[in-house]
Amino acid sequence: MIRVVVADDQHLVRAGLRTLLPSDGDIEVVGEAGDGARAHAVARAIRPDVVVMDVRMPGSDGIEGTRLITSDPALDAVRVLVLTTFDLDEHVFAALRAGAGGFVLKDSEPDQLLAAVRTVAAGDELLAPSATRHLIREFLRSSPPRAVSGRSELARLTERELEVMRLVGLGLSNGDIASRLLISPATVRTHVSRATSKLGVRDRVQLVVCAYQWGVVTPG
Repeated sequence: MIRVVVADDQHLVRAGLRTLLPSDGDIEVVGEAGDGARAHAVARAIRPDVVVMDVRMPGSDGIEGTRLITSDPALDAVRVLVLTTFDLDEHVFAALRAGAGGFVLKDSEPDQLLAAVRTVAAGDELLAPSATRHLIREFLRSSPPRAVSGRSELARLTERELEVMRLVGLGLSNGDIASRLLISPATVRTHVSRATSKLGVRDRVQLVVCAYQWGVVTPG
């Protein structure tokens, strides 16, 4: 069962999500919040798998809420899925910089939202390859350069982990990577997990960002 906290300043939206998310039986809404700071407090109390976070809320917004959750060592296993009205806007980039594991549009079909929650909960990729490349190009264009080149960080990876990181950066799924490298999807997940751990990044989305920022993948 995937345990979810819903954060949105609108009561009707929260009520709708409470009804929608459990509809297939594998997702349970265990808490809710009306702003980012409260979402962090509820997450600390409940320790859900995923926080579905509206990006725009008065007071403490979803970006601040995401930052509070992803920087809290006690919530290392909690993933944040951002809800947004606008595709690929500055709020999405800010949420990704704050550590969100992905985003979904508020006008998405119900099945897309459910799939997004499951994907983020599993720590797997959320976006299609073309969307991933477009998102990261825009993300890098709007982000300040890192203070380090990444050379010392990348030196911690084995050749196979570096190759898996490159393919993740290209937007390939675990299944596609497994087929290309002639290994199992479970082995791919292990390589991704080890790479994120060695590089000190939170999840797959942040691994993709590092792949572009450090030149493992060249935007094109």
